[in-house]
Amino acid sequence: MKKISIILASLAGLLMLTTACNDEWKEEQYEHYISFKAPLNDDGVSAIYVPYTRKTADGQGQEGVSSYQLPVIVSGTTTDFSDITINIGKSDTLAILNYEQFQNRTDLYYNELPENFATYPATHTIKSGEDVSLYKIDFNFKGIDMSQKWVLPLEIKSGNGYAAHPRKHYAKALLRVYPFNDYSGKYSATTQKMSRTGEDDKASGGETTRAYVVDDKTVFFYAGNDIDESREDRHLYKIYAEFIPDPAEDGKAGTVRFYDPTNNPSLGFSSSDAIFSINEVADEIQPYIIHRYITISGIDYYFNDYTHDENGVRDYHVQGAVTMERKINTQIPDEDMAIEW
Repeated sequence: MKKISIILASLAGLLMLTTACNDEWKEEQYEHYISFKAPLNDDGVSAIYVPYTRKTADGQGQEGVSSYQLPVIVSGTTTDFSDITINIGKSDTLAILNYEQFQNRTDLYYNELPENFATYPATHTIKSGEDVSLYKIDFNFKGIDMSQKWVLPLEIKSGNGYAAHPRKHYAKALLRVYPFNDYSGKYSATTQKMSRTGEDDKASGGETTRAYVVDDKTVFFYAGNDIDESREDRHLYKIYAEFIPDPAEDGKAGTVRFYDPTNNPSLGFSSSDAIFSINEVADEIQPYIIHRYITISGIDYYFNDYTHDENGVRDYHVQGAVTMERKINTQIPDEDMAIEW
């Protein structure tokens, strides 16, 4: 009888321990800290790609008006909290980042995106039961100059009833904003040749060149193969490329008009029209992935590099073709989310 009592007592103790363990896991194991989902890249910022014009399903939209949904995360193991209203404001870390990344090269500094290009609410409410919420940022990109390296620095401010995540960068977002249209992005430039004028037999190719948004149908490149964001005077060498689709080709081909928007006589820019074509190929392994290739061929222009060499002007001839590939997941309806950047 004594042995049975001992066994029953042991079983009761085990049951209580098990129940206690189960109840323990129903409790919150961590703090409900609030953070952004904005991981930093090697340049110390979080690159985001936003349509220059965000359009509805029927293709309508106001030129240059767009938006971005920034994920806000509540850490922890449970979601049984009440609605949380958090405060969001401007971060003061951009100056620190600039000095850490570039020291005294102020021409390479990131610039804070002005308020006329980006607006965002000062508060955001995370609903009970959500561990991820989307914070909407509104953009108006019309007139933006992408020769500047724009960053929107945001920070979650601690307040009553919640705490911003204490780990470095978790409660801050340094958003490097890249508005895009159908033709912007990074192009392969290995078949774009550049030489001194009259020395085409000595022409050499580049590696890549980036096209930055001007408007829905226009991008700009930096002239030649050697000018990029590392040049202090890069803004003097913006070459616009206007895409003019051929109606007979259903937008898949057309003309590209290259021109200097400033008509700067020192740049000495002259060009023939080029052509573009768009080809789409389904991925052999993942057929829902579409490879879209945009090729600009027949590039043929002249320009002067008039600021880089103190010994005088260097005149160049650029010709050939550039190609950009976009991988698009057709299962995702949102354009910016569907493109694999």
